[in-house]
Amino acid sequence: MSRKRNLKMKKVDVSHLEQYNQLLRYVFQVTRNDLYKSGWKEEEIVHAKSPILQQADVLGWFDNDKLISQVSTYPFEVRVFNQTYAMGGVTGVGTFPEYSGQGLMNKLLLQALTNMREKKQSISYLYPYSIPYYRRKGWEIVSDKIVFEVQDYQLPKNKPVPGDVARIEPESEDVKRAYERYSMQTHGAMLRKELAWSEYWRWDSDDLTAAVYYGEEGQPDGYILYWIEEEVFHVKDMIFIHEEARSGLWNFISAHFSMISKVVGNIHMDEQLSFLLEDADIKESISPYYMARIVDVEQFISKYPFKPANIIREWTFTLEDPLLSWNQGTFTLQITPEGKGTISRSQNRRNEDSINIQTLTTMLLGYKRPEYLHRIGRIACSPETLDLLEDAIEQQTPYFSDFF
Repeated sequence: MSRKRNLKMKKVDVSHLEQYNQLLRYVFQVTRNDLYKSGWKEEEIVHAKSPILQQADVLGWFDNDKLISQVSTYPFEVRVFNQTYAMGGVTGVGTFPEYSGQGLMNKLLLQALTNMREKKQSISYLYPYSIPYYRRKGWEIVSDKIVFEVQDYQLPKNKPVPGDVARIEPESEDVKRAYERYSMQTHGAMLRKELAWSEYWRWDSDDLTAAVYYGEEGQPDGYILYWIEEEVFHVKDMIFIHEEARSGLWNFISAHFSMISKVVGNIHMDEQLSFLLEDADIKESISPYYMARIVDVEQFISKYPFKPANIIREWTFTLEDPLLSWNQGTFTLQITPEGKGTISRSQNRRNEDSINIQTLTTMLLGYKRPEYLHRIGRIACSPETLDLLEDAIEQQTPYFSDFF
C-alpha cells in the first residue's frame, strides 16, 4: 500500500534552511566534491543561504513536514530604458522527482507571480534551465551573451588614455560605485543592493581580482573582474561608462601579454568586440541568456517610456497569458505625444489584433523589433498598427548582467 501524501503550500523560512539547501543541492546536482572545489564547506553554504530566506519570497510545497518543491523570488530592481522597475528575480526552482508530474511547480509559479504583482514587481527575470518550459509559463528570451576567445597575438595595442588602472579587492566600494554608475545608464541592468551583491559573489574563487579604471577626476569609470589560470585570462565581467575606460581596461589586459596565451570571457551583445580589434578573426559564440516576463501589464505600461510623437497613438488588441488572468483579454493602449502610456481593458470583445505576453515582453524590452515579430507570426495587426509600434518602441538589447 502506497504512503499517503499530505501536500500543503506555504512560505519557506529560516526554520527550513537545511531542507532548502538539500533540495537545491539535489535538483542542481551539487556534490560534496563540487563544494570542496569551490572552497565552500557545506555548513557555510547553509549559513550563507539564511539571508535569502529572510529577505526573499520563498514558497514551497511540503509533504507533511518535508519540503519537496520550492521557488525563490528575489526583490530586485532593474533599469528599462532609463526607468527603474521593481523586479522579481526567480531562482532556486526545483521539485524532488518522485513528486513531479502533479502540477506543483505550476501552482508555485502562479502564487509567486501573484505575490510579485502585490509587491508592484511588474517584471520578472530568470536564468532558464529549459527555455521551452519557461516559455510555456509566460517568460521569453530578452538577452544574449557572446562568449569570446582572443589569442595573445590578437590583443589590442596600447592606446593612450588620461586615467589609470588599479588592482583592488573585488568586493571593494569602488567596484560597487563603478557598477552603480554603469547600471543607471544601461538598459536591462540590475541595480545591485546588498542581497544582490552577496549572491553575485557567492561562488567565486579566492583568485578573482578586480581592476578598476579611474578617470582624470579619480572616479571609478569601469572595471574588469578576472582570474588567471594555466596562462588563460578569464573575464567574469567587464563594464565601462565610456570609451576611454574601455580602452584603459583593454590596455590592462594587453599588459599581460607575456603571461597568458589567450583571453576568454563574456561580453554584452552590443559590445561587438571583433569589430573593435585590429585582428577581428577571433572566436565568438552567441547564446540566449536570461528570460523575462511582464507580471502585470497595466503596472508595467504605466512607467514604460515610449518614444515621443506629435500625435496620440492608440492600439486595441487581445492579450494572451498562459498563467495570469489579469493579463488576459482585450486591452487598449494609448500613448500620449510625450510618450506616456496607459493601458486599460477594452469593451471591444471582438478584435483581430493579438499578441501574447511572451512577445509583448521581448518587444517592449527591445530585444526583437515589432516588424520581425509580425513577420514570424508573433503579432497579428494591420500595417498601420505595425508602423505605430515601430515608431513608439526603442531598440536596444538588454544588458546580460549576472545576478545569481
